[in-house]
Amino acid sequence: MNPSVVLVLAFLIGVIAGLRSLTAPAVVAYAAHRGWLNLAGTPFVDGCHKGVDSVCAARARGVCNGSASFHASADERAGTIARIIMDALCGACVAAAGAASVLIGGVLGVVGGIAGAFGGYHARTGLLRALKVPDFVIACVEHLLAVGGGLFIVSRF
Repeated sequence: MNPSVVLVLAFLIGVIAGLRSLTAPAVVAYAAHRGWLNLAGTPFVDGCHKGVDSVCAARARGVCNGSASFHASADERAGTIARIIMDALCGACVAAAGAASVLIGGVLGVVGGIAGAFGGYHARTGLLRALKVPDFVIACVEHLLAVGGGLFIVSRF
């Protein structure tokens, strides 16, 4: 696969992580587990195969709990650091699977995560104001877009 395309996919998986923080790791772990992403010979292979169940279980809990529009201020810094790490790891895994630079893939994953978080927030609040629907409706659409987009990205390999 063309390295430029791989790096765009690394950015896009970061965008997915920015929208829903555990969706991208769950999708990447699932894709590695199913053999869609070839991570053989990379430091990521063991983590993806061992972590697929726990990441997917955490993601499933997030579907139920992730629609709340508040965050505890004590958890903000830890949550932000965790999101940045997840964005970087997802971008690096996608880059590694496409034989592109893992470092650049990780950086693009973080940049995509920032873009996805801010873009998703502004899109969500704008839609809430414009459509005057409950937050839960927009959250469900966002979940579907994140899961579908993530699966689309990892299926390109």
